Amino acid sequence: MRKLVVLFLLAITVSTTVDAQNKEKYTVNKTNSEWKKLLTPKQYYVLREAGTERPNSSPLNFNKKEGIYVCAACKTPLYKSENKYDSGSGWPSFDRAIKGNVELDTDYKLGYARTELKCNTCGGHLGHSFNDGPKKTTGKRHCINGVALEFIPKK
Repeated sequence: MRKLVVLFLLAITVSTTVDAQNKEKYTVNKTNSEWKKLLTPKQYYVLREAGTERPNSSPLNFNKKEGIYVCAACKTPLYKSENKYDSGSGWPSFDRAIKGNVELDTDYKLGYARTELKCNTCGGHLGHSFNDGPKKTTGKRHCINGVALEFIPKK
């Protein structure tokens, strides 16, 4: 029993340390209360709690205009409209991100490993990457929650 308690305390310590390290690696850091003031409840759920919006619920899924998609939390440019395509998934999909602006992480929330996509500036959860994208380009599908993005039209 004593060993279990020690292991539990060690796990909590390591988990807390990892969380603190992750927060320090992003150039934009805010407290949960600051994010809640800045974001809508849906944006907070997706970007800060790694939630998922309902499919076909974002107007950005059907957007065909030229421009840039930025992080809804910190306004970092993430995707170009030229890399957006209709995957039929119900979420805005891109075959690649703007180099250096999207972080790839591993997510086990469904019980198996998936590639999670995060904003490299604030750590906001964007969506997931899959290997069923356009074969003629990258073969990747960045399946992104529309509420995690804002669209800036080309001038």
